Amino acid sequence: MRTTLELDTHDWPEIWRSAYRAMEQFVAPNQLRAWIQPLRLDRAEPTAEGMRIKMIAPNDFSANWVRDQYKRALEDSFSQVMGARCEISVSSDQERGAQEGAAIDLEQGETPNLNFGHQQGSLGSASPIESLAQNQDRPSTQATGGSRRGHEARLDPKYTFETFIVGASNQFAHASAVAVAESPARQYNPLFLYSPPGLGKTHLLHAIGLHILSKAPNTRIAFLSAEEFVNELIDSLKQQKMTQFRMKFRDSFDVVLIDDIQFIAGKTACEEEFFHTFNALHNAKRQIVVTSDRPPKEIERLEERIRTRFEWGLVVDIIPPEIETRIAILRSKSERDDIYLPDDVATFLATYIKSNVRELEGVLIRLQAQASLSGAEISLEMAKQLLKTVVPEEGTKYTVEAIQNAVVKHYRIKIQDLKSERRTKNIAFPRQIAMYLVRKYTNLGFKEIGVTFAKDYSTIIHACNRIERDIETDPAVRDVVEKIQNLL
Repeated sequence: MRTTLELDTHDWPEIWRSAYRAMEQFVAPNQLRAWIQPLRLDRAEPTAEGMRIKMIAPNDFSANWVRDQYKRALEDSFSQVMGARCEISVSSDQERGAQEGAAIDLEQGETPNLNFGHQQGSLGSASPIESLAQNQDRPSTQATGGSRRGHEARLDPKYTFETFIVGASNQFAHASAVAVAESPARQYNPLFLYSPPGLGKTHLLHAIGLHILSKAPNTRIAFLSAEEFVNELIDSLKQQKMTQFRMKFRDSFDVVLIDDIQFIAGKTACEEEFFHTFNALHNAKRQIVVTSDRPPKEIERLEERIRTRFEWGLVVDIIPPEIETRIAILRSKSERDDIYLPDDVATFLATYIKSNVRELEGVLIRLQAQASLSGAEISLEMAKQLLKTVVPEEGTKYTVEAIQNAVVKHYRIKIQDLKSERRTKNIAFPRQIAMYLVRKYTNLGFKEIGVTFAKDYSTIIHACNRIERDIETDPAVRDVVEKIQNLL
């Protein structure tokens, strides 16, 4: 290779490609695609010691993230390729301003290829949201089945990025969600977030929508669960209104946020409609964000063509939070709700409730209620007594049979009823509670639980999610579940 002083612009595409490949020894593949691939090489200048290289990120958030997390890896990679010390600076399109000259982009795809000129995420391209932000005076578009304002109301204002507690377990998911909210449809489209229930996926969905609306209030946002998508499709088929259904989801929204997408798996008509809806949104450069309880490749009976489209974008997982994050979550919740929480109680709760943020916050609410009723302050002894009825002792495991027996004893029904096809409320609800408890207190996955109850695994997922939500919002359901746990 020629010396740095002899290089011209024709050499830099290959240098950038080589540096990107060199980074593979420092950075995980999904993080490379998420943060490094969208960078553009703006200029390089010789210095006394080597080269000074300026990179451009798509937005301020990405630029800050790359500077904080990957600057050293970039410098090591370029230095390795150049055979001289390279100093890297990273700025954003906004920081760069209207300077002339084309930057060198890495095209999207698994194999980095370099081109000059403007591509998706480059200077000169505007996302639908940016176009909206530049035209604040336009009237709010009315979507079939409801206005943008109606869908906006479904976003819970308490679920913002500011109230999301960031730790090692969810840092990458949070950063990816913020990047999408800053520049919708430019980098990570779709964004696929997955984790077990109760770890913050839905919180991030709300936060993305709220952040986008704060920047561009006229943005048309659809926020719904996959179950709602399925039900609306069924209603449209029955009423012969499929044209309106397609217009609504393919043409009426700039951002589509769908929770629990695994629910569409195995539903042929649903998958067919979602496939074409996805294509229409993606081709129109509309942002798509979906959540699931597992990665695309592990969603059973999901059509391969849908699976591959989810993998076009960025797939990010959230794992159960470490104890420091659990303590921070409790402290944040107590401050927001004005709850007195001693440090020893916070540490105790965070030590014994490990896998579910919702359960962690739920126990804090129960403690506050108990303290309010008794007129006493929250104490460690109070927390220990409450935990005996809320969660099993450390290491406790229950068998499926024990859980089923406790449920049928409480409801005075038969074991056979839990495995039957009967859907009456007096059978279906106890069955859902049994499924929830089996999922919570055994090591069985959804598929294995489905075999135990002679039900499809999607039915198990739906039951677990419903009971988990009801426990948070309905004191009667919470009381029933605790009584059954006590029977165990």
